[in-house]
Amino acid sequence: MNKRQRVKKNGEFQKIFKRGKSFANRQFVVYLLPKEGQQEFRIGLSVSKKVGNAVVRNRIKRYIRQSFLELKDEINQNMDYVIIARNQAASLDFHESKKSLQHVLKVAKVIKKIN
Repeated sequence: MNKRQRVKKNGEFQKIFKRGKSFANRQFVVYLLPKEGQQEFRIGLSVSKKVGNAVVRNRIKRYIRQSFLELKDEINQNMDYVIIARNQAASLDFHESKKSLQHVLKVAKVIKKIN
C-alpha cells in the first residue's frame, strides 16, 4: 500500500468513526466513509494489544493489507475504510481472513462481486 492509500492521522480516523457507517462480523469491524472525487480507496488499520503480541498484530495487519490488494478491483474506490480487528482474527490464517473481510464488505454493499 502506498502513502496515498493510507489513513494515518488521528483526526482522519475520528472523522471516519463519527461520520461513517459501521459493519461487523465476529472477526472484523469495518467503518466506511464515502469521499467524492477520490481516485482510490484509503485504508486505516487498528489492532489492539488485547488481540495479541506485536507478532500477531503485525501478521493480522499484513493479512488485511494483502486482502485489500487482491480485492482492489472489486471494492468501491471512492471510500475511506477503517478496519478494526477483533480477538477472533488472531486465530485465522490468510485465506480465512480474506474470506471474513469479503463477507463484511459484502454486507456493507461495497464489494462488486465475490469469487
